[in-house]
This record gives sequence, C-alpha cells and structure tokens, in this order.
Amino acid sequence: MRKALRWLLALTVLIGTLSTAGVATATAAQAGQAGRTSQTADIKDQLLAIPGMSLVEEKPYTGYRYFVLNYTQPIDHRHPSKGTFQQRITVLHKDVSRPTVFYTSGYNVSTNPSRSEPTRIADANQVSLEYRYFTPSRPAPADWSKLDIWQAASDQHRVFKALKPIYTKNWIATGGSKGGMTATYFERFYPRDMDGVVAYVAPNDVVNNEDSAYDRFFTKVGTKECRDRLDAVQREALVRRESLEKKYAAYAAENGFTFTTVGSLDKAYEAVVLDYVWGFWQYSLLSDCDTIPANAQAATDDEIWTSVDTISGFSFYTDQGLDPYTPYYYQAGTQLGAPTIKFPYIEKKYIRYGYQSPRTFVPRSIPMKFQPGAMRDVDSWVRHHADHMLFVYGQNDPWGAERFAVGKGSKDSYVFTAPGLNHGANVAGLTADQKALATARILAWAGVPATTTAQAKPLAPYDAKLDRQDVQREPTLRP
Repeated sequence: MRKALRWLLALTVLIGTLSTAGVATATAAQAGQAGRTSQTADIKDQLLAIPGMSLVEEKPYTGYRYFVLNYTQPIDHRHPSKGTFQQRITVLHKDVSRPTVFYTSGYNVSTNPSRSEPTRIADANQVSLEYRYFTPSRPAPADWSKLDIWQAASDQHRVFKALKPIYTKNWIATGGSKGGMTATYFERFYPRDMDGVVAYVAPNDVVNNEDSAYDRFFTKVGTKECRDRLDAVQREALVRRESLEKKYAAYAAENGFTFTTVGSLDKAYEAVVLDYVWGFWQYSLLSDCDTIPANAQAATDDEIWTSVDTISGFSFYTDQGLDPYTPYYYQAGTQLGAPTIKFPYIEKKYIRYGYQSPRTFVPRSIPMKFQPGAMRDVDSWVRHHADHMLFVYGQNDPWGAERFAVGKGSKDSYVFTAPGLNHGANVAGLTADQKALATARILAWAGVPATTTAQAKPLAPYDAKLDRQDVQREPTLRP
C-alpha cells in the first residue's frame, strides 16, 4: 500500500551522497572467476569506495559474491542535516556486465543469499534493501513521522544512484506483497531510475473505508465445500471462546507472551480467529482443504486450536509477535490502509471487536494519523503513467481483491493472474501465453531480449537454494 523529489547538495560527504565519483566502474571480465569485475578493481573495493558504505560480512556462494552492507542514509531526505541512520543492504554480485534487479520485501532483508524470480530470468545481479524502521535499519531515537512511502522511495533512489556507476547495465525493481507495493511506489516517485518493474501480489487499498471487494472475494474463492469447512471452524473457535481462551492463557504463560499493545488476551484471541479464513487462502492451496476439520462441531478443542494455530498463529498478536511488525502496522494506519471484512455466517453475539484497525497493533506512544490521499495518488499515477510495469496476482489470494490496474495512459504494462495460486504467485505460475509474454518483457526491460516471445526462458538455471520461493507465515493482516 504508497511514495517527489530528492534533496541533493550540502552534506553529501557526511551522509554519503548520490555521487560515487572516484569509484572505479570497471569493464566486466567476461571470463575468469566470479567476483572479479575487472582486471584492476575488486567488486568489494568498489562497493566500499562508495561514501557511507561499510561491510558487515561477505558470504561465499558458488558463481557469485555476496555482501551484507550498511549504507548511511538521512533520516529525513528533505532535511539531510537532521541526522542519519544505517540501512542494511545486500548485494548478490554476478558480474557488472549483467543487468541488476533491485529487490525489496517491504520488511527486513535476509542476510542469506537468495534470488528473486526476475534475477533468475535475467541472470542478473541482485541488490536487496531493508525497509526503513525495520530493525536494525531504524534511527535511534525513532521519529516515526519520517516513516512514509516517499522517504522509503528516496532511500531506494539514493542506493540506486550510489550503485549505478558500478552496475551500469539495465535495472529492474521487484518485490512481493508489501515489497511489490514498495517497488511500485519507488517507480511512482522516481520513474526515471528503473528500466522496468515486476510487482508481485501487491495490494492497492485506494479507499480505505470501502472494502466490499474482499467480502465478494470470500463468497467465491475455492469451492463451497472448502469455504463451508473454513467458516465452520472459525465460528466454532468463537463459540468455544471460554475453553479455548483458557488454553491460550496457559500457552501465553508458558512462552512469556504478553498483550499490552492489543490490550487483552481476549482481543488477541479474536484477532487470531478472525484471521483464520483469510490466512488459509493467503498461504494455502485449494488442495489443502482436506487438512481442515470436516465437522467443526464434532471436532475436539485440540483439533480446533491446532487448525487455527497452524493457519493464523496464536503468537502473532502478542506483544512479542507484533513488535517486529510495528513499522508495517504504522504505515497501514497512516498511508497504506488495511482491509476490513464482514463475517455474515457468524452470529453477532460471538464477535466482540471485529476486524481491528492498525491502531490496535501499534503502541500508543507512537502517534498516528491517516492520510487518505496517499494511495489515491499512487493508483492514479499507475493508471495514467505506468511504463514497463508488470503486476502478477494469485487467483486465490485475498490481497488481490484490491489490486493495481493499468489504464489508457500506461505503456507496455500488464496485470496478470496466476490460476489457483495464493500469495506466492509468480510468473512461472501464469498460463503458458502470459508466462512467455511476461518473461519476454522482463528480458527486454533488462536489456537482454529474447529473439521471440516464444523463445523467452530464464537465462539462469534453477538453483534449489537460491530460488526457494517461501511464502512467509506472518500476521495475515499484513501483506
């Protein structure tokens, strides 16, 4: 869900500027060991010559060099003199003669080597960026008013400007879920930086208070048999609230979980239960319906508990579960928006709080005020100005109920849906014709076009470790 201009001059030395003058931009060595970008300068030396860049560690990986780095960023890009923080980035280096993919998850960055789908398709380098205010990339003390989509896009713009003199070939931005949103916002605010954008399963909550699209989605997704099973288990978990909350209290005491932010164990319990159906379709496939109790009323307390815990997770709305995601919930409550859905199959007497707003999940010490124009601006820009953008959604993913659309003003931009897939939808899961077209466009944007669309294939072979596509099981009220 969000993303003007960027400040230059004045304190460029203090914060490590957009300019990387003096950094060697070596010609790629076509042959020789991975990790040598030229015969005169090692890639690590080039990266560390960038003002504000420092090495955390280098991890070897066959065929690549992999670096975990810190980069000095201004807390406020409009006023760079008002302090800096260290933002974590990683670089999966193939060769400076290859294109580069700029990956964002919208959350923390993994410090283990991995490849996004466009990186494999284009056989590219990959730069991955941790989103500001996710630890350890958080200013201390944290001025939360500086956590917004424009500031985050400006972080990304600044990293791109620092690395472009080294990685001179085409760049593509990508990310999944909130990372897909992040890539979209980056393109909205800095449309001249990237040569293409591939945004996976990116929600687009244009009008925060109008969420009927989600309600319609849940009346049609999957099969009626599967929907009925899920609805029955969710309702039964609320009917048995008293006995299951005793189990929850024991579970919390055993693990040291507390409920200060949400306000009570009761509110946390209902939040977990109400996420159940959403969580199933976000993370599971229709074939997984067989794992859901077929007769909820006849199921034991342990069976109901286990099913809800497996899908929603009773640890998610504890203080300990929420703390890592405070930046997300803050953004959801200030710019991105958040879904609110109805439960017509559950009697009102069983629902005390309903789908709770992001304000519930952020400590009260952090002020929040919603900005309704942020998502409208991005949505309008995509519809009228999208250029070289690809949006991929999963047919059975709830987050795709409100999605981006490209309009008459867009150029060479597409919105595709992967049949039967969830929040892990990707290009590989598209229909054959859309998969070929999407792959061809990614290659073209990366500057390594296939001869024909039919011949478009990923340029790098599959690597079981690098190309693992894990859909993280985290709170389902976050994309």
